[in-house]
Amino acid sequence: MSQQYIFSYGLHEMIPTAVHLISGFSSVVSDYSDPYLKGVMAEPDYIDADNPELIKPHKLINPVKTSRNHQDLHRELMMNQKRGLSPQNKPELQKVMEKRKRDQIIKQQKEEAEIKKTDFEKELQKRQQMLEEMEMEKNKTEEEQENKPEFLKVKGNLRRMNQEANSS
Repeated sequence: MSQQYIFSYGLHEMIPTAVHLISGFSSVVSDYSDPYLKGVMAEPDYIDADNPELIKPHKLINPVKTSRNHQDLHRELMMNQKRGLSPQNKPELQKVMEKRKRDQIIKQQKEEAEIKKTDFEKELQKRQQMLEEMEMEKNKTEEEQENKPEFLKVKGNLRRMNQEANSS
């Protein structure tokens, strides 16, 4: 533990006061050469570091700052400040306008990407959309078949068998 002293002038301009810093806490060590000041100022009892039975002062823990909620809130506020976002102090109209502006920028970027596509890429995209639509229709019909009650399935099978028998 290193010891540091800060010299300043105390009550009397001629008497320097040394402030002894020990782990963030200070104790005052004065040069009491003037008998008037010695009678006015009392020396603190905790200056005697020789007595191990004395309880040394230490900094109290702030329960608000040590709480998990406070730490999370502080972390979120710091992240928002770094990103340039203010903590929900904007009026609703301003929020809506900013959202519209963001949506408009995204839409413009998509349009620019569409313009940059070649004819080949456009044709590939059309075919991919057609395949996806066909797959969706196929899945839809399969789901309808699975969701049908059993008697309707049997009735449909009997109808097909009768049509095949009549046509043969």
